[in-house]
Amino acid sequence: MSEIVYASDAAAISANQLTGFFVGWPNPPSPETLLRLLHESDNRVLAIDEDENAVVGYITALMDGVLFGYISSLEVLPAYQNRGIGRQLVARMLDELNHLHSIDLVCDPDVQPFYERCGMRPCSAMILRRRNHINP
Repeated sequence: MSEIVYASDAAAISANQLTGFFVGWPNPPSPETLLRLLHESDNRVLAIDEDENAVVGYITALMDGVLFGYISSLEVLPAYQNRGIGRQLVARMLDELNHLHSIDLVCDPDVQPFYERCGMRPCSAMILRRRNHINP
């Protein structure tokens, strides 16, 4: 089993290390768009398989720097799921945002139990998803 290392800096990451994400999305973002997302997020944690030199998971967050943060995305490649990587990514991000009053995220009901195990609790939310606005 490959060793997974975690990093907050995406400066050395290239688009070719970001393939295989967004499984099931009707219009998935390209690896180049994912790279932009990682660079432009306020916070990020990457899970990297050192043997494969590939990013196998990531989490991103946006924040106002004072009170509120928002976890905007969490992805783990299917071949690496059920190994604790997602939980480790969430734990590291929650630690990075520990100084904030509120950390929010929006997720589908089927993954709410995962986030509850990470210490979060359900809450109602409002969203507008424009699935055709993704820049592949």
